[in-house]
Amino acid sequence: MTAETKGLRGLRVLSLESRRAPEMAKLIANYGGEPVVAPSMREVPVESNTRALEFAKELAASHFDTVIFLTGVGTRALARVVETVYPLEQFVAELKRVQVVARGPKPLAVMKEFGVPVAVTAPEPNTWRELLAALDENASEVPLRGRRVAVQEYGESNRELLAGLEARGAEVTAVPVYQWALPEDTGPLRKAVEKICADEIDVALFTTSVQVVHLLRIAKEMGKEQALRAAMERVAIGSIGPVTSEELRHSGVHVDFEPEHPKMGILVNAAARRSPAAR
Repeated sequence: MTAETKGLRGLRVLSLESRRAPEMAKLIANYGGEPVVAPSMREVPVESNTRALEFAKELAASHFDTVIFLTGVGTRALARVVETVYPLEQFVAELKRVQVVARGPKPLAVMKEFGVPVAVTAPEPNTWRELLAALDENASEVPLRGRRVAVQEYGESNRELLAGLEARGAEVTAVPVYQWALPEDTGPLRKAVEKICADEIDVALFTTSVQVVHLLRIAKEMGKEQALRAAMERVAIGSIGPVTSEELRHSGVHVDFEPEHPKMGILVNAAARRSPAAR
């Protein structure tokens, strides 16, 4: 047994993952930790898919020059919406006629599955900053000035990205596909708040900024927001990457460590190496 592989032994580790909760719990257990799983969010379709359907029609009418995909889940959800109007094969054919940009590996994987070439992919940690920088580096191949650009959005609109594209001269159309909501059962999330306040959590791992927002929202509803903030000073806080860390700090929560790459397995590894000291 090495310090790294069992670095979480004896530590109670909170995971706020939802879709990949079982995988996260297993990773924590593999490093000797006691996983405390509290799903904090769910993806729900936007109430009206009008804008997504408008995107489909405008894409078919050759209205766009560039389409930017931000998430794998959102890319697939958008394809399902488009399929209510046109066959998937037509959607794929239309995408092959424009320049496609992927924010990270997940939308890139969907495009590869569809057989659609991708002109630009943002490097790690795959935030909007890296995406804009990658577009700047490839401005000759994928120009923005005077071009019509569609952006597949997820959750809340990324105003910084949209503003950055517009500042570079693009005519931007946001295409919302789904948004984040609290889980239907908030019981585990409420228990997590109680455990943190009772000093029964040693490490908390955040893999998206929405988890921060929802945890604090539930604590506020319970009348325990201030108690939660005070208690989290005693918890080792791990963040998946810069955007999540930015939200944590903006919310007044310290960040003890980020992984070298924004992946769950590497985050848990970082927790195993650094949580005992941070705690």
